[in-house]
Amino acid sequence: MTIITQVAEQRKVLEQAVSQALELARAGSDAAEVAVTKTTGISVSSRYGEVENVEFNSDGALGITVYYQQRKGSASSTDMSPDAIARTVQAALDIARYTSVDPFAGPADKELLAFDAPDLDLFHPAELDADRGIELAAAAEQAALKADKRITNTEGGSFNSHYGIKVFGNSHGMLQSYCSSRHSMSVSVIAEHNGDMERDYAYTIGRALGDLQSPSWVGEECARRTLARLSPRKLATMQAPVMFAAEVATGLFGHLVGAISGGNVYRKSTFLLDSLGKQILPEWLTIRELPHLRKGLASTPFDSEGVRTEQREIVKDGVLQTWLLTTYAGRKLGMKSTGHAGGIHNWHIAGRGLDFDGMLKEMGTGLLVTSLMGQGVSAVTGDYSRGASGFWVENGEIQYPVSEITIAGNLKDMLRNMVTMGDDIETRSNIQCGSVLLPSMKIAGV
Repeated sequence: MTIITQVAEQRKVLEQAVSQALELARAGSDAAEVAVTKTTGISVSSRYGEVENVEFNSDGALGITVYYQQRKGSASSTDMSPDAIARTVQAALDIARYTSVDPFAGPADKELLAFDAPDLDLFHPAELDADRGIELAAAAEQAALKADKRITNTEGGSFNSHYGIKVFGNSHGMLQSYCSSRHSMSVSVIAEHNGDMERDYAYTIGRALGDLQSPSWVGEECARRTLARLSPRKLATMQAPVMFAAEVATGLFGHLVGAISGGNVYRKSTFLLDSLGKQILPEWLTIRELPHLRKGLASTPFDSEGVRTEQREIVKDGVLQTWLLTTYAGRKLGMKSTGHAGGIHNWHIAGRGLDFDGMLKEMGTGLLVTSLMGQGVSAVTGDYSRGASGFWVENGEIQYPVSEITIAGNLKDMLRNMVTMGDDIETRSNIQCGSVLLPSMKIAGV
């Protein structure tokens, strides 16, 4: 039996489980919603070509939420047999009898639901066995090890291949499902020179196996990144321009996601409170959300509440167009859900015509940040202070690696004062953007 056939049968069984749960909930509740997820796959890792781990997994869960006289009860189960489903539904009904009345509780509005979910080409399973996975992981690791004699140790290579099924239904009559797949390969090594040891990694990820970079690319990229970190220096404390490499620049916009999420807005725990319709980013910057991007890593036809996802501009010409709302947050704010229960869906932020080298030249002299650590960010005030490492740049050219420094600023200013963004778009994230140049940050060194 092929994977396609297996998944089709599993999908039908899971849809029946959702239907059963909704039918059982109907007698004792005013409304209900049921979500089922099932993930199947393989994860392997090797070190120096020897197998370290082989893991086959098949995990699934059913979660039900019922609403009774504006009270809410939830329960879940990993056992999806008919008897277990009945017990889970009853548990949710029992809980709903004792929770507090909440006038904002309830399923998503019927007119917002995805009764007709589009096919987004997310399902590309691979007929892989453990031997093939180990072969790919070992090949990536070997490519890194042979790249340079200064690569002296390895933390190993890994390969993962998974597919999943999501089913959602509610008492409004919605019952939709879709399948997706995800494959990835990574390697991490250690380089040594004159007593200094540094580590780094590289990875590739995609919906289809054919979308991955080759094992040799992953290994060679890992070696390049690791070797570049050798013999880092420290910096004196100063104010200087800072450029965030694309893969860490996504984190800046990740903080924006939290700041405009409805839960933080109605709790008044965001540094962007009262910013709807106001300038929060430079006028040249627009953020588009593309939830129906074919094969997109964050694409989905509906959110975790069944609300249909839609292409929209989150920020247009620097002006905030919308909060990111779940059904509950929307009602608290007197608005409608925007389909963001469960997160965002493929943010795309276009660059301004400069490649990576062009961005360095635009900065001239300053700090290129390639790695961040620590959690020193306040969602309420926007105060930002994190450990960083990267490279010192002079006259648009990388001079030497730097480490053991801290960069500090305020996110409100950092977002608003971005100088430019590169065309070196990071595509492996739910936020796709290029490197970002800031005019100045405080750099704390020796």
